[in-house]
Amino acid sequence: MPHGYNGKILHIDLTTRTIEVETPPETFYRKYMGGSAMGMHYVLNQTPAHTDALGPDNVLTLMASVITGAPVSGQSRITATAKSPLTDCIGDSQGGGFFPAELKFAGFDGIVIKGRAASPVYLWIKDGAVEIRDAAHLWGKITGEAEALLKQELGDDKIEVLQVGPAGENAVRFAALISMSNRAHGRTGMGAVMGSKNLKAIVVRGTKKLSLANKKAVSDLARWGAQNLDSSDVASMAKYGTAETVGANQRGGGLPTFNFNSGSFEHFEKIDGELLYDKYLRGAAEGKQDTKGRDTCYSCTVRCKRVVEWEDARFKVDPHYGGPEYETLATFGSYCGIDDIAAISKANQICNEYGMDTISCGASIAWAFEAFNEGILTPEDTGGIDLTYGNAESMVKLAEMIGKRAGFGHILAEGSARAADLLEKGHECLIVSHKMETPAHMPQAKISLGLIYAVNPFGADHQSSEHDPNYNKVYAEKLAQIGLFEPMHPRVMNEEKVKYALRTQWSYAAMDSVNVCQFVYGPTWQLFHMQQMADVINAVTGWDVTVDELQELGERRTNMLRAFNAREGIGKDQDTLPEKMFNKALKGGKSDGRKIDRDEWLKHRDVYYQMAGWDVETGNPTAETMEKLGLGWVGV
Repeated sequence: MPHGYNGKILHIDLTTRTIEVETPPETFYRKYMGGSAMGMHYVLNQTPAHTDALGPDNVLTLMASVITGAPVSGQSRITATAKSPLTDCIGDSQGGGFFPAELKFAGFDGIVIKGRAASPVYLWIKDGAVEIRDAAHLWGKITGEAEALLKQELGDDKIEVLQVGPAGENAVRFAALISMSNRAHGRTGMGAVMGSKNLKAIVVRGTKKLSLANKKAVSDLARWGAQNLDSSDVASMAKYGTAETVGANQRGGGLPTFNFNSGSFEHFEKIDGELLYDKYLRGAAEGKQDTKGRDTCYSCTVRCKRVVEWEDARFKVDPHYGGPEYETLATFGSYCGIDDIAAISKANQICNEYGMDTISCGASIAWAFEAFNEGILTPEDTGGIDLTYGNAESMVKLAEMIGKRAGFGHILAEGSARAADLLEKGHECLIVSHKMETPAHMPQAKISLGLIYAVNPFGADHQSSEHDPNYNKVYAEKLAQIGLFEPMHPRVMNEEKVKYALRTQWSYAAMDSVNVCQFVYGPTWQLFHMQQMADVINAVTGWDVTVDELQELGERRTNMLRAFNAREGIGKDQDTLPEKMFNKALKGGKSDGRKIDRDEWLKHRDVYYQMAGWDVETGNPTAETMEKLGLGWVGV
């Protein structure tokens, strides 16, 4: 009996209604650990090249890891992988909550799903038993309603549900997978993939206890995390959540405003995390934010999840759907010139009800706002909706229209890049890389992040590497664990900063394969550093994993993602940033006048390819690199 994991992968063919269980060897688990890397093993093996992302042949994987469900902070994560309907690249997205741990307790380490059901269905997994059940009565329901119906139907309030909302059913290209009605696999459109398979939900319930190789060591690490939380850099995150970074990015000139035309928002304090904490978290009126306004994931001491509740004359906000994170406050807020936190929180609720990525949803709306304000889009294009910057009512209305694919929302549901193509205008307003909308961290302020936005296999992502300001002396000891010894000024871009981007990218790729929370584990400000991450794995499994092995795992995962893209004909030509970042200087605040030097940026992109072991002409992994990582079977 293995320690930590079950040794079982569930395979579901929805077309034939076939259910099979695979029992991979220990070497398989040691090589891939779980999450993204393990999911890519199946995607690369089973998804035909150039398949339709919304077709039955697109394999969807959901992978936990060897430590998921252990009693220690930051481990209840699961990764979804499939070809993305938003980008046509590989899709990859993580989610937390309690579903990942419950899947492990139900007896499985992951699920591989292919085919398409003839009519809506859901999977019911309980203590090793698996059923495919009718979901016609759930189809069309928003997430909270569907979850309540499933709990009633199964007679168990302790079930965990991972589902698609109406956006996934309607093939909104940035539809998300949702659990607990407020935890999202947000990016790359994995909800649209699951919805295209007529799979409404996966429901799990388990009573199995994980076997731990060293129970005391696991307990000691968990205790260390709890004892050191308040003195760590994560303490403010625990209190304010990611919303605290609104002010930090504003001060650095990096709060995206008016769809990335400025890095400074005059009214940022009206959407800041401190205001959210003081006035709008559940329990704020009773002065009980710390007990009522913060939620958590399974066995995590950080408790960073926001829960918002209040009555507003225009926008009633239901705490069942959580509360806005930083990216949401920015994309629906400063991106659109909106300072109404009630409206932003309502848009967040709509995204969780309908199952949509708040980043792509808000940023696609912001694209339309800019195009409208520049006279590129007209009321005739928008169905009469006024998209003047600051119009909160129109923003909230559009969010719901996107989820329903109604009116102008039907066009925006394609994502901003495809919307510009459909309308044959507005391309100069796009803020996308690989057709995925850019998150709320600005390459003009964090220059190496702009490199990662472009080369990252699944598109612009702020959680795929460490940010520039963190390469400093404060974190020198932690960064030395991954071979980084020369702290750099945040605005410097040179070969050392490229090395920083690449090595921290491998660290984050490892975290997404071990499936740990990037707010709890990591190479700089997080609660646990990379060596402690290895310590957790070893305490759970009984292995002797090192930080170097974790870095190689991250490199392996990154190359698997990249190899998928190469197979699809996606390479160097698509590794770029929005044109406006090169051509249009920012206005206002600390970053006034900044734009990205194209020649310097291109030079450093080639340096990245060389360091990564990729062909500089194509941007694809070389055969030598793939062989070194045990991936010779993939082919590029």
